[in-house]
Amino acid sequence: MKTPLSNKPRLHFGAAYYPEHWPEERWPQDMDLMKQAHINVSRLAEFAWSTLEPAEGEFRFAWLERAISMLAERGIATVLGTPTAAPPAWLTSAHPATLAVDEYGRKARHGNRWHYCPTSAEMCAASRRITRAMARRFGGNPAVIGWQTDNELGRVCYCDGCRRKFQVFLKKRYKTLKQLNERWSTAYWSQTYADWKQIPIPIGGHNPGLRLEWKRFITQTNRDFQKEQADILRQYIDPQVWITHNFMGWFDAFDHYQMSADLDMASWDYYVGSGHHDYLGHGVIHDLTRGFKRKNFWVMETQPGSVNWAGVNNSLNRWEARTMAWQAVAHGAEGLLYWQWRSAPGGQEQYHGSLVDQSGQPRPFYAEAETVGQEFARLSDLIAGSTVQAQVAFLNDYESRWSIDFQRHHKDFDYVAYFNHFTRPVAAHNIPVDVISADQTLDGYRTVFAPALLILDEERVARLEEFVQHGGTLVLTARCGMKDRTNSLLPQRPPAGLADLAGVEVEEYFALDEPVPVKGNFFEGNASIWAERLKLLDKKATAVLARYRPSNGWLDEQPAVTVRSQHGGFVYYIGAWLDETSQKTLVAHILKMANRDGIETPVGVEIRTRVREDGQEIYFLINHERQSHSVRLPWKAHDHLGDQDLEEEFTLAPYSVCVLTKVKSSVLVEGPAKG
Repeated sequence: MKTPLSNKPRLHFGAAYYPEHWPEERWPQDMDLMKQAHINVSRLAEFAWSTLEPAEGEFRFAWLERAISMLAERGIATVLGTPTAAPPAWLTSAHPATLAVDEYGRKARHGNRWHYCPTSAEMCAASRRITRAMARRFGGNPAVIGWQTDNELGRVCYCDGCRRKFQVFLKKRYKTLKQLNERWSTAYWSQTYADWKQIPIPIGGHNPGLRLEWKRFITQTNRDFQKEQADILRQYIDPQVWITHNFMGWFDAFDHYQMSADLDMASWDYYVGSGHHDYLGHGVIHDLTRGFKRKNFWVMETQPGSVNWAGVNNSLNRWEARTMAWQAVAHGAEGLLYWQWRSAPGGQEQYHGSLVDQSGQPRPFYAEAETVGQEFARLSDLIAGSTVQAQVAFLNDYESRWSIDFQRHHKDFDYVAYFNHFTRPVAAHNIPVDVISADQTLDGYRTVFAPALLILDEERVARLEEFVQHGGTLVLTARCGMKDRTNSLLPQRPPAGLADLAGVEVEEYFALDEPVPVKGNFFEGNASIWAERLKLLDKKATAVLARYRPSNGWLDEQPAVTVRSQHGGFVYYIGAWLDETSQKTLVAHILKMANRDGIETPVGVEIRTRVREDGQEIYFLINHERQSHSVRLPWKAHDHLGDQDLEEEFTLAPYSVCVLTKVKSSVLVEGPAKG
């Protein structure tokens, strides 16, 4: 079985297309416009269930086969979506149990999308049937280079069927009610269970152990639903045809690392909504998505101009989307598709941006997309297959995030905001990072940040100890090491099993109603939201980098930030949520001490690196702002987009992009960037 449209590494560029919305005689005109825009891939069918299977077991695939063939004739490959995100009316009306129930007991209405229960036997059977039928028909089609499972998975159902399955899930995990009751401390508020059937689905501020297990159950049920589709597809597709799913960035319904385990690569849907592109915030989501599989990824959807679902659906500035496209590639994207190609005349997304409007004419944004497509095509051979190689890792833990969200203790202690409080200053130094699971190996990394790693077990402690013993730099933060895997408080003070490693323990933690001054060895600022009073366990090897100044009496002159030297590396403990300026200064110090220096650029300008198999480094220099910046590089470079050699210092125009390689004769030039 051969797939000639995909057997050579290339950058893919395209859009989601819905031929079922339009008369077939219109398709050639759409596809010719795609080819003109240098589109080489299109995603089809992820919402087409009622067209593909208009009645149970009655399949109509000829139209889709013709569309795939017509695209292929123009050199455009296809990614097929299994259409289960939008179950048809004949299914939901014949089998009402397929409809999800929300936490208030209300059954979902047909037509809202995401309206199915992922554990419903009827829904799962229908999913297997349509997936198998599509796999049989299109699994060997040489124009189909990949498959997307469902679309933006994430439905949480509270029906009686889910409750019964949840109880079975708990019985498998805990074996006995005695163990469950002990681990959850159910004597509290008379929550003790005498029968598995008594255990409810948690709604509201319920038992922490129960709530964490419910999140694990949601992860497992969505993974099982997806895995059934992936297992069927693999029976019919060539090994080089991949399977992915389009995740939604920091979406928290399930553990994305577990959800990605059964996929060949991860993808995500890259939207701004209201306002404009935040390159530091979106950049780390690219790193997050790449970290799900620790390999290159796709952007399966991104906005062409505007969306329709935000509070204010403003359009991106001209050329802003181009910088977004190149930033995705710089962070490891191998493909980028706009949503969507053409505006449908009806449906809930009539006002969403597109490349072509309902009349079939290109919108103004089409010209910008055409430029991006031409650039991707021209530089594909240089870039495709190269990878991001990072020596800095951020440990992301969904269970710690969920636990904090259950009991924030301060309404503004948001896990993602705190996580980004560390990633943003690192990103501003243009240092490549991986955002990986807290349960993955740390081989190859020299610096590891563990923001709010609340949940610890022996395996995590051992892995971090081994990392430090080999000379790594570990950064622990507030709310590290407070709970175990059942969401119970650990018997030791935080950071529990890591206390000896860090040389400190937390005597008390404070949710702050007003800022507390903090004075460090190289910064002076304040803490807000959260502060921890630290006790030194090893005064000889542990240095205090910052102390709280007089405030509430409890924190006065107590350690706020410490560092302990270990085996040639360092272990930092940051007990305060510092103000932005102090945080930048502290993170810069940590990076400097760990010899993790990036290329300095002006604020608003990013430079990222990918490395080819032959060792050649490719640099992506992007100005994310509407103003010019003077940039100074440490070497002479050739810009492949502009096809010109650049001196060490030059002006970067607004929203401009350079794809650089070093000029071999270049000599290092010292000095900070200007601007």
